[in-house]
Amino acid sequence: MRSIQFITHQNDCIGYAEGAKMALEGGCKWIQLRMKDATDDEVRVVAAEIQPLCKQNEAIFLLDDRVELARELHADGVHLGKNDMPVDEARRVLGEEFIIGGTANTFEDIERLASQGADYIGCGPFRFTTTKKNLAPVLGIEGYRDIIENMRRAGIDIPVVAIGGITASDIDDILATGVKGIAVSGSVLTAENPVAMMRTLINGE
Repeated sequence: MRSIQFITHQNDCIGYAEGAKMALEGGCKWIQLRMKDATDDEVRVVAAEIQPLCKQNEAIFLLDDRVELARELHADGVHLGKNDMPVDEARRVLGEEFIIGGTANTFEDIERLASQGADYIGCGPFRFTTTKKNLAPVLGIEGYRDIIENMRRAGIDIPVVAIGGITASDIDDILATGVKGIAVSGSVLTAENPVAMMRTLINGE
């Protein structure tokens, strides 16, 4: 069983809550509710649908960016991008019981996040993706190899989750670099059968 995280997105056919429900139905155990341009009230409405389903399915429920809202909703944690609140500041707000992840594109980013006490690193993009604006330089397999090797040398032992345009056929090669998990969004939502696609991503069938 592979460690697959689902990051919510919406397209013309599937909304945020519906996408998360399909990911959970497919066996996903980690949902990040990402609604970049929404208001907190809009996020609350979707969270009210998704959060109980995550509990029922024993899945982790994280919010993207919104530290105060994560505390209010008793989410399992937050994921913080490069322009969001620093990890150590979020830790002071949330305490030790919350999961706090951070976004990295380089080994230097990972060093900084490790020093701030991040629980995991979302590292990417693997390749070009349309679900994210202002994309950082693409890493590819070699990029992950270099980053993981630098982490080993530096004695940094934090799980790295690859993200950015990843499809089912990429996963084995990415995990072979030492990356611990895979984050997906578009590859599930654009699949003919999103539930079956999530199962395939998790089980490697």
